[in-house]
Amino acid sequence: MSTPPLIGISSYLEADTRYREWGQPAALAPAGYHQQVQRSGGLAVLLPPDPAPGAAAAAVARLDGLVISGGPDVAPERYGAARDPRTGPPATERDAWELALIGAAGARRVPLLGICRGLQLLNVARGGTLLQHLDEHGGPVPGTFGEHKVTPVPGTLLAGILPGPVAVPTYHHQAVQRLGSGLIASAHAADGTVEAVEDPAAPAFTLAVQWHPEAADDIRLMTALVRAATG
Repeated sequence: MSTPPLIGISSYLEADTRYREWGQPAALAPAGYHQQVQRSGGLAVLLPPDPAPGAAAAAVARLDGLVISGGPDVAPERYGAARDPRTGPPATERDAWELALIGAAGARRVPLLGICRGLQLLNVARGGTLLQHLDEHGGPVPGTFGEHKVTPVPGTLLAGILPGPVAVPTYHHQAVQRLGSGLIASAHAADGTVEAVEDPAAPAFTLAVQWHPEAADDIRLMTALVRAATG
């Protein structure tokens, strides 16, 4: 019996997290990420930010696949833009960590799935830029997901996984403005927003989506990553 592929999931630090009677810093990732990896036949491991140089490369060297998870806005300084007043506070350590993970995955040909912020970081890592604010891609109230339809571009990797338009959970106010080098748009929302990007020339599975598949029951994207990591 073959060993299930090891899938790393980037996580983040919260300075004041409360659970039961405890209140202290914690490394977090929503449970949907690791649960989907497990349901797809993979082994899940969380990757909290590490300030040590080279830690990302060392971590990715042990992985069969990588998920860059959702989270706060990418610092606009990363893509040479002035800060919009609606852009959230910088997450400097997390930006550096996840960009290093993305670079290491590309160098080692490790399959990569980016989710929401993960798409934005992949685009920035490739020299692309972000639209810092758009409306109507979030939930009805803060902390809840909205839903809208996305349409995959025929002939893309994504279209092979999701063959037709699909309603997805969404919560974001930033998106791709200019595509990064080697990336193509592989899905759009009805308003034209880029909802997925991929690198058709990459030697390993390289796909990112703007929505939050971990917040739904559809595991096709995670299954595709785990399958690529197994291969």
